[in-house]
Amino acid sequence: MAALIAAFGAGLVFGIGLIIAGMANPAKVLAFLDLGGSWDPSLAFVMGGAIAVGAVAFMFANRRARSWLGLAMQLPSARHLDKRLVGGNILFGIGWGLAGICPGPALILVGAGMTEGVVFVAAMLGGMILFELIEYWQRPAPSAVKR
Repeated sequence: MAALIAAFGAGLVFGIGLIIAGMANPAKVLAFLDLGGSWDPSLAFVMGGAIAVGAVAFMFANRRARSWLGLAMQLPSARHLDKRLVGGNILFGIGWGLAGICPGPALILVGAGMTEGVVFVAAMLGGMILFELIEYWQRPAPSAVKR
């Protein structure tokens, strides 16, 4: 139960932070991405602050075996770049640049009843389903067990 309360609290703080920072406003995000026009650098400061907080959190988390709630610490272990990671980042960037929305703010927009959030989340879920189908089709067939 404590883990659910902590997750809810973290999500609530994250969502409020996104709203205060303007990340849930696609026009503000697109203005940040418009380097040749009326560029709005404010989101660079938001991202810089998030990176700083995350770096400190990971520094402390790397020294622990268990979380403050007593759960096993599960940190990413991959340290290499591959074509799937780079391709996914490029695809994410294209979507962010076209819509001015990323997954966290999209959920805020859905909660606010904004059509653009609903469309974005539907497209995001469609992409996730498509990815899983491609992964399933590319998986090698189980070999027959010889007796």
